[in-house]
Amino acid sequence: MREVKGPALVSIARSRVFWVCAAMLVLLGVIVVISAGTGSVHVSPVEVLGSIAHHWHLDIGPLPSHPNGENALWITRFPRILLGLLVGVALGAAGCLLQGMLANPLAEPGIIGISSGAAIGACLMIVIGGTGTNGWAVAGAAGLFGLLTTAAVYTLSMRDGSSSTVMLVLTGIAVNAFALGVIAYLTYVASTAAREQIVFWQLGSLAGNISWDQVKIVAPLVVAALAAGCVLVRKLDLLALGEVQAASLGVNVEVVRRQVIVLVAILTAAAVSFTGILMFVGLIVPHVMRLLVGPRHAVLLPASAIGGALVVAAADLAARTMTDGELPLGMLTSLIGGPAFFLLLRRRNAGAGW
Repeated sequence: MREVKGPALVSIARSRVFWVCAAMLVLLGVIVVISAGTGSVHVSPVEVLGSIAHHWHLDIGPLPSHPNGENALWITRFPRILLGLLVGVALGAAGCLLQGMLANPLAEPGIIGISSGAAIGACLMIVIGGTGTNGWAVAGAAGLFGLLTTAAVYTLSMRDGSSSTVMLVLTGIAVNAFALGVIAYLTYVASTAAREQIVFWQLGSLAGNISWDQVKIVAPLVVAALAAGCVLVRKLDLLALGEVQAASLGVNVEVVRRQVIVLVAILTAAAVSFTGILMFVGLIVPHVMRLLVGPRHAVLLPASAIGGALVVAAADLAARTMTDGELPLGMLTSLIGGPAFFLLLRRRNAGAGW
């Protein structure tokens, strides 16, 4: 059997990356079109594509035949779908950056306290404002407390002016445990209606009054943080060699660690503010992408972003169509992510590590 070496091996790897990314983009496009046409007002895939084309001043394809089709697409469904894609991109990219910084494929954004901090903010706002609390206030409090909790975790993990991955993770575990106690107390003192609202917020969902306003807030945060993350990919590759080796090659490990934590905090806070907590996306997606496209962050980061968007879009479509009502999105990601994570652990234990 002829052994494949050097340039031929690189060519095979690049071809694999190309086909994996192309397949994910095609599948993502199919899911978006189907999701846009699904609902009480049915719009066929051809009409969805025609509506998009006409929106861009291209006289291609038919417009929706249903009198409310255009409104259903452009007022209700496209903002929801686009926000879901942004949330998926944010969680996938955040997980990839954090796993690269910690050199641990089992890390996820929630480990540094962002999710639990966001939950405290949302619960506090619901308890203070009652069930009639404005959704923007809940989202703002969630994002703010998520960022503050991340800052607290990083500050508490520092010793002699620098932090370590071990202290960062252990501090995150301690802060998360404390945050869970605060959330439990807020849930206990809340009224019955507010308690129900708290539970549903933590289950995560894209249902509700999603509009283009939310998309306009989340999009620039996600795009800017993702672009900044792309600048750090080479340093993350060097960090995978170990902190000592990376430092000897000119990487300021502490500065890179701070930059990654800030980016992960922005990405995750932007994602959970309007949707609630979506578990496992930031953990599973980068892990699977690493198996498919390899560990180079220049490829892994955009692949994780696309994979995150694909997972959230598919889960949201399933949440809308599996039952007569609408299932919580976070519940679905946990039901899928838990077994998937177990299978990945079994594969890792079998010797197929990252």
